[in-house]
Amino acid sequence: MGAWLADNGLLLGLAALDGLSYAAAVFMVAVGLNLVFGVLRVLNIAHGSLYAIGGYSAAAIGLFFVSRGMPDWLAFPALLIAALLVGAILGPPIARLLRRMQDHEPVLQLLITFALFMILEDLQKLLFGVQPVVFDLPVRLLGTVDVPFGADVIPFNAYQLYVLPGIALFTLAGLAWFLRRTLAGRMIVAVTTDREAARAMGIDAAKVTMLTFSAGAALAALGGALASPTVSLVPGVGAQTIVLSFAVVATAGLGQVEGAAVTALLIGLGRAFAVYFEPELEVVVPYLIMVAVLLVRPQGLFGVTETRRI
Repeated sequence: MGAWLADNGLLLGLAALDGLSYAAAVFMVAVGLNLVFGVLRVLNIAHGSLYAIGGYSAAAIGLFFVSRGMPDWLAFPALLIAALLVGAILGPPIARLLRRMQDHEPVLQLLITFALFMILEDLQKLLFGVQPVVFDLPVRLLGTVDVPFGADVIPFNAYQLYVLPGIALFTLAGLAWFLRRTLAGRMIVAVTTDREAARAMGIDAAKVTMLTFSAGAALAALGGALASPTVSLVPGVGAQTIVLSFAVVATAGLGQVEGAAVTALLIGLGRAFAVYFEPELEVVVPYLIMVAVLLVRPQGLFGVTETRRI
């Protein structure tokens, strides 16, 4: 064992760093999905398309800035601008549609969100084409840093080491503070816990739903925007992300915000270690983790068993 660790120490370090940055991007999508489910009680398959459109929009805005000779540092605000635009433009109309689906059968809800996913995928191809889109300016601007690992040093991408995990931690802390310490956050928690009781107390559940879904859409788009400098954007990236996000949400427990961060880290690290040591297992490791957790705790690691109301 000691000899194996000595031979593979650097790979372990690289896998840990890659897993951390990958988990941060997945968390941004999964936490938005969890927020939407908590309020609407609808699993939105189209959430993955919002991630993809956020990534493409960030790349398009950033490339536009570059083509006009604007300062390179504007590549970073472009990521946030893209997320806000996607949340503001696509969030409200999708929220209205899904709100109409709340009282329908879950199978119908899934079919409608899947149809919406297909429409948004075609819209994405219409707007941005089918050729790979690359916008790595933020990564090139920050360069690499040397990360000490035992007696060795690992050169690693500064964007993936600082920006992705930093924004994910800021989002987690901000959401926790918002939901627990502000009136609007407590209204969201009230609607999530018991919609009928919240309405009886005078809370505008429709407005809360609209704002929450728009925020969830913006988080998904921000996840795509943050990931766009590190990947080549191609059609289908949204489908890959939403499936992995479902694994994170199911493992954490539906409606669990903090739990999504822990399970995103667990699944991100598991996938990264598979990439470096058993590449053929890369695709299945996240779902093996999910199945192992759900066999022991069907409600998820942080979920609670709810009494079904009839």
